[in-house]
Amino acid sequence: MFGGFIVLALLAATALAGNFYSDVAPTFGGQRVQISDGGSVLSLSLDSSSGSGVESYNQYLYGRFDVGIKLVAGNSAGTVATFFLSSQGSDHDEIDFEFLGNASGQPYTVHTNIYTGGIGDREQQFRLWFDPTEAFHIYTILWNSHNIIFMVDGIPIRVFKNYISEGVGYPTFRPMNMLASLWDAEDWATEGGRIKTDWNAAPFTATYRNYVATGCAAGGSCDDAGGWESEVLDARGRKWIRWVQKYHMIYNYCTDVDRFPAGLPPECKLPRF
Repeated sequence: MFGGFIVLALLAATALAGNFYSDVAPTFGGQRVQISDGGSVLSLSLDSSSGSGVESYNQYLYGRFDVGIKLVAGNSAGTVATFFLSSQGSDHDEIDFEFLGNASGQPYTVHTNIYTGGIGDREQQFRLWFDPTEAFHIYTILWNSHNIIFMVDGIPIRVFKNYISEGVGYPTFRPMNMLASLWDAEDWATEGGRIKTDWNAAPFTATYRNYVATGCAAGGSCDDAGGWESEVLDARGRKWIRWVQKYHMIYNYCTDVDRFPAGLPPECKLPRF
């Protein structure tokens, strides 16, 4: 069903699951950050006082990052759960998975973005083909010198190629941490902020498990489990990404001509694969 590179890497990631006790530190939220099951499960909670979040101890310069996530069930409007990479400083690089909550019965929005040198504006948004609150699904960021690939259960949903030679920004030299968080963004997250957070439904909880990071430690050695360093989309991967973007994409900055009256960003005019 999947391209060979996707299945092999997914199996490798499953077999090498890390430990949240040793891999991450809380960044905010206090007791709203909970680790259980011997370190394999992380729960982040949000109430009217605070959200919560963690950050990896390690920094990476390229890598593959996998985690299973079960999102907030029921009326999660206004909430945002995240799984992303980021460097430090105002000129930071960042690779984002953000999951925008919904009123009960409405689908989640998967928001992706890429920042280089502190500049983002590269959003693509999707609606998933399953209910992400009923079970854990694996979300993957693969980042190497060739491309960034976002995957859901091994299916690529977005690719961003390294076009530095064409003058397009690409994260290449700023080491990044992995971060995860759950926070309140009722001013924009659900239908542009029209639907607010229902604090009567709090606390809200998102659960993460079996986090895996295989990559190049900043200034150190590389773990190339699954062959991520050379990974690009094969023919079947390209077929999958076309299917996802045809039937499940709801926003693409590369088609938003009203937003970019001076012309679309340069990568939008270059080959996608």
